[in-house]
Amino acid sequence: MTYLYFKNVIKIQLSVAIFSSPVSSRQRCPQANGLESIAPLVRSGEEISDPIPATIKGIIPAWISGSFLRNGPGKFEFGQDRYTHWFDGMALMHRFHISEGSVTYSSRFLRSDSYVQNSEKNRIVVSEFGTVATPDPCKNIFARFFSRFQSPKATDNANVNFVKYKGDYYVSTETNYMRRVDPQSLETKEKVDWSQYIAVNSATAHPHYDPEGATYNMGNSYNKNGFFYNIIRVPPTDENAATEETANLTGAKVICSIRAAEPRKPSYYHSFVMSENYIVFIEQPIKLDLLKFMLYKIQGKSFNKIMSWEPQYGTIFHLVNRHTGKESEVRYRAAPMFTLHQINAFEDSGFLVMDMCCGDDGEVIGEFTLENLRRCSGEEVDKFYNSLCRNLPRRYVLPLTVDEQTPLDQNLVTLHNYKATAKKTNPGELLQYGGLEFPQINYDQYNGRSYRYFYSCGFGHVFSDSLLKMDLHTKELKVWRYPGLYPSEPVFVASPKATEEDDGVVLSVIITPRKDKSTFLLILDAKNFTELGRAEVPVNIPSGTHGAFYKMG
Repeated sequence: MTYLYFKNVIKIQLSVAIFSSPVSSRQRCPQANGLESIAPLVRSGEEISDPIPATIKGIIPAWISGSFLRNGPGKFEFGQDRYTHWFDGMALMHRFHISEGSVTYSSRFLRSDSYVQNSEKNRIVVSEFGTVATPDPCKNIFARFFSRFQSPKATDNANVNFVKYKGDYYVSTETNYMRRVDPQSLETKEKVDWSQYIAVNSATAHPHYDPEGATYNMGNSYNKNGFFYNIIRVPPTDENAATEETANLTGAKVICSIRAAEPRKPSYYHSFVMSENYIVFIEQPIKLDLLKFMLYKIQGKSFNKIMSWEPQYGTIFHLVNRHTGKESEVRYRAAPMFTLHQINAFEDSGFLVMDMCCGDDGEVIGEFTLENLRRCSGEEVDKFYNSLCRNLPRRYVLPLTVDEQTPLDQNLVTLHNYKATAKKTNPGELLQYGGLEFPQINYDQYNGRSYRYFYSCGFGHVFSDSLLKMDLHTKELKVWRYPGLYPSEPVFVASPKATEEDDGVVLSVIITPRKDKSTFLLILDAKNFTELGRAEVPVNIPSGTHGAFYKMG
């Protein structure tokens, strides 16, 4: 059940989930039995700085010209020190370069300050999400004691995504630091501190891009007046400006600051929603305890220990006009839910429709420790997988024309097929793939617009073990799935003369724990979701996070 609240707390039912059930997704998804170990997928990878040719099987369409870039944790130890959480691994960047039907592969570790300092000391000296760096053993006892009282320095280990600002590529994480990179050589360039351009303490790794070339993101800030979620806009590249040899975020500005509902317990967020005219920030009940944040270094606790799932706060959707930066006076409230990634959002006849991957609780983030991910096959890994809340697609419909005269206790969703009890898919068919995450669409043409198709990973294991294509009109689900093969986030690339939404290919990197050095780039026909070809490379690639396609020519 989803509700809308005015500032004077008038309550109105307003939207519907794609899956509408009082039973949690953890209980509805099939329970696993006899899962194989995925420990090889979270071992340190190797750097291959000089491109190596891939062995082609099938056909790689000749029109594909560019580089499929991937990012993710790739090194999990320095000397005798070991990282605790999967998110902590040092960033390893991958490049599959595709040209005239052939493919080469290369990879490089990001030369972040964290990576360089850890390498020089041959131990972990910079704290990460789930691992606290221990004091230097060479210091005396007093120096080590007082070092715990120093303010924790944010990591620049940008291991989450490849993003673009003003035509330049960066790798990013969720701190205030990014690193500019060369998308062809994967060379690490300068470190960029968001706080040197605008008053924010962090930024997400999932910006949005508008048709004019501007980039939008979100960061937070706090001062004596409270805690704020800030919407950031970076303008397009000035075509008349001289070519820059360094990072250039000039012109970046905060277009809206949203006050946290709970100033001492702001919400964690990984991404946000953008339609043609609106930006929506989702204030979800994964809370960050600021008091614990100030004390966690003294107590020797990692950052993930300050996060907690507190469903009593529910979920609030904050709606902001993208063009004016004005925040709506209407507060849209929903039952507690957890979301990392959104599929798409669009406006339709006075309503804002948002499709997202949602779960019923947010305790899952802290559970992805390397100890859990390296459990043995069978009962150990089954128990961990079955304890996880699986995310499923969910649709929210927000009426945009609500005012003080709007009647109470009346369904406001009047769109055809958007009734409060409507189910948009057959849950039995989708549930068998164990949940859905890492959604992608034909972003360049359909982000913020009414759309028909999305692509994603299915989670019949702790890591994704299938690729899915959903037709939102016919509710047809197409699947690519083979035992022992674990695909990465699917990325859609449109064909040069495309006239239909799904005219193109879907790219995904496939890894396996069953065979050493048996990785390949998979190319699927996006329309019928069948394999066109694969590019095999004799390397072990750790399971990663996100990526992008860098067009050439």
